[in-house]
Amino acid sequence: MNDLQPRSFLHNQADPYAIILGTNEIASAIAVRLCWERFRVVLSHDPFPPVIRRGMAFHDALFDDQVAVDGVVGQRAETALEIIDALALRGRAAVTHLQLTDLITLRAPVAVVDARLQKHRVTPDLRGVAGLAIGVGPKFAVGENCDIAVETHPAKTGALLDAGETRDADGVARALGGVGKERFIYSTRPGVWRTPLDIGAQVFKGFVLGHLDSQPVKAPMDGFLRGIARDGVAAPAEVKLVEIDPRGRAACWTGTDERGRAIAEAVIAAMARAPISQLLVPFQL
Repeated sequence: MNDLQPRSFLHNQADPYAIILGTNEIASAIAVRLCWERFRVVLSHDPFPPVIRRGMAFHDALFDDQVAVDGVVGQRAETALEIIDALALRGRAAVTHLQLTDLITLRAPVAVVDARLQKHRVTPDLRGVAGLAIGVGPKFAVGENCDIAVETHPAKTGALLDAGETRDADGVARALGGVGKERFIYSTRPGVWRTPLDIGAQVFKGFVLGHLDSQPVKAPMDGFLRGIARDGVAAPAEVKLVEIDPRGRAACWTGTDERGRAIAEAVIAAMARAPISQLLVPFQL
């Protein structure tokens, strides 16, 4: 998938540049799909909420772990030069702590995609910072803080909105192996999460998975860790720390899943729907 001879990210306008806000599994599924479409992609990390499905995401590249999702490699990049180096080859996404204001100065982005999935926070107005501003998930209103929105609600996953607002989170988890919300563990208070376990570990009901400060956190059921916040993360109250996959041998915790792929396809459709003149509008400092 990689080019044999790297080309300059700064000067190769033939390959469009996209910025994705978020390093979770949905942001990563979108990044994979955009890389397949010859985009040069940067994912910008936001600490809220903590990323738990790390085997399905580029998140751990931030810690210099070797990360690949569906054949696309995530590479940590913390300076402009490192981003340029990371995006010199195809099949690679840059993963950074740098924020949107830093990233738009590198090159005019064709699109900015907010996939942070911040269910309970006010979403900033992203219109005008790129040719197209796409909001993914709750708290987006077309014409107010984005140009087009993508639903993530289980009842309408991947639906495109040209007008109106996306649905708020209702707290009802999609069933996995017949199990809903009870497969998740939420933080009961703010604290530092400590755990010796990683994605894919087999656990049993009552097993201590880690500690939130001094409070032990126990597995609610048998299964495999489909999601677990990275050791040492500062966790706010009422966010997901752990997800257990109860499906036994059918359990899966790596690569994109059906939901992520549907949302990623919707982002591609949103870009195809936008007038080409809109996608070519550069951001003006």
